[in-house]
Amino acid sequence: MRIIEIKSLEEPGIQMFGSLTEAQLRSRLNPSKAVFIAESPKVISVALHAGMEPVALLCERRHIEGDARDIIARCPETMPIYTGERELLAKLTGYTLTRGVLCAMRRPEACSAEALLARLCKSDDGPKREYACHQQDPLRVVVIQSVCDTTNIGAIFRSAAALGIDAVLLTPDSCDPLNRRAVRVSMGSVFLVPWTWLPEDYNELFHRFGFKTVAMALTDQSVPLDDPALKAEPRLAIIMGTEGDGLPHSTIEKADYTVRIPMQHGVDSLNVAAAAAVAFWELRNGK
Repeated sequence: MRIIEIKSLEEPGIQMFGSLTEAQLRSRLNPSKAVFIAESPKVISVALHAGMEPVALLCERRHIEGDARDIIARCPETMPIYTGERELLAKLTGYTLTRGVLCAMRRPEACSAEALLARLCKSDDGPKREYACHQQDPLRVVVIQSVCDTTNIGAIFRSAAALGIDAVLLTPDSCDPLNRRAVRVSMGSVFLVPWTWLPEDYNELFHRFGFKTVAMALTDQSVPLDDPALKAEPRLAIIMGTEGDGLPHSTIEKADYTVRIPMQHGVDSLNVAAAAAVAFWELRNGK
């Protein structure tokens, strides 16, 4: 183990855990150096199991032989493990490490939306990833459009993983799924479901791969979520928008279906993360 005792906030190599912004961690000018931060032993373990590459670890001394022990055993021996007094680590990160362990990991290179959909629809008999499906199998993906709240992003990913969604595709104005808080809220689910970024005009792309698009919105033309026609569709792209403004009219107009969740007691809508979970369960098509 390469244990490095932190004596001050000027220690080289620790900036990624505190002073660097999320944008700086993404390092768009030099993608090969881009990292993200995973927090808590459970989340870090999920990330490692999914093949994420650890770069450095930060934890209190007691966790080196405690909660972080199994994680350290799975990391390269030359990887730096930064440790120090609890108060100093809190100053570095901006909060007390109640879960005890942070891990900086190499950000994986995102594939194109077209490549991801092609992989999902793969029908040959060659080697397949866990998320690749035969062409005749039902496919359900979610489109996250303009959702900027990290908590909602994390919660949507957790529901997507738990309820059998095959992929998550995000518009460029949505929050980064590898944001530290989004990763934490998802409990590592961002590593379990394939995801990538969409082009701004994505309708034609989905239609090319045989998907019908489903805009979750309250309009006069909305059909209820339990409409049998929806579950009968072999491939659906479920579009979720922001809680305040909802989906743009242009998105709703281009969608093959506009769908509402039936409400009671005068409630007109749900939090986007809650609505996503309901939609994923109802449209799971026998999964």
